[in-house]
Amino acid sequence: ISPCDAAEPWQFGSQDAATPMMQGIIDLHHDLFFFLLLVFVIILRILVRALWHFHYKQNPIPNRSGKDCSTTIEIIRTIFPSLIPMFIAIPSFALLYSMDEVVVDPAITIKAIGHQWYRTYEYSDYPCSEKKRALTFDSYTIQEDDPEFGQSRLLEVDNRVVVPAKTHIRLIVTPADVPHSWAVPSSGLKCDAVPGRSNASASILVQREGVYYGQCSEIRGTNHAST
Repeated sequence: ISPCDAAEPWQFGSQDAATPMMQGIIDLHHDLFFFLLLVFVIILRILVRALWHFHYKQNPIPNRSGKDCSTTIEIIRTIFPSLIPMFIAIPSFALLYSMDEVVVDPAITIKAIGHQWYRTYEYSDYPCSEKKRALTFDSYTIQEDDPEFGQSRLLEVDNRVVVPAKTHIRLIVTPADVPHSWAVPSSGLKCDAVPGRSNASASILVQREGVYYGQCSEIRGTNHAST
């Protein structure tokens, strides 16, 4: 079991993917970086070649060749740049629409209610036997002065949300006061919560066991960093 899926000091890349959604985001990032390097190398070669061949020592007397540009070159340099956005758009839209898919019959439905400065979670599929209502508990962030050895600063909570691995889960996010945001980087999920309504549900499929940390991504006051 992974002890901690959280950001590390001096980390440049993304956290390890815990869901197919996050894996798709990482793969798309790598694909886009390939096209970025390709365009960078081509443009750099053109600039270096132009600086070298049109340097004043190479051509002390400027002149024109009198020849028109090749039609073939004009067509290539017009069509080729237009193909790059198309190759980028196809996987981008595929990932975007897959992120909007909602599982019809999830195994567990969890409702996250945002408060200042804590969260309330409801397991509607598992009602409490005593009160005959949804299993509900509050989750507070452990403050800087209280963490135990090995706990992450301002990421650890007193009551964790426990979900099964390799199971479809539906998450519903809603605020109780001000705008909130529920985000877990390892899952590739970020749900914004607008006051007055239950936001569109999101589906999660955790592929591996572990402890995944997240924080609120919506600035909402002095203790925003403690949620």
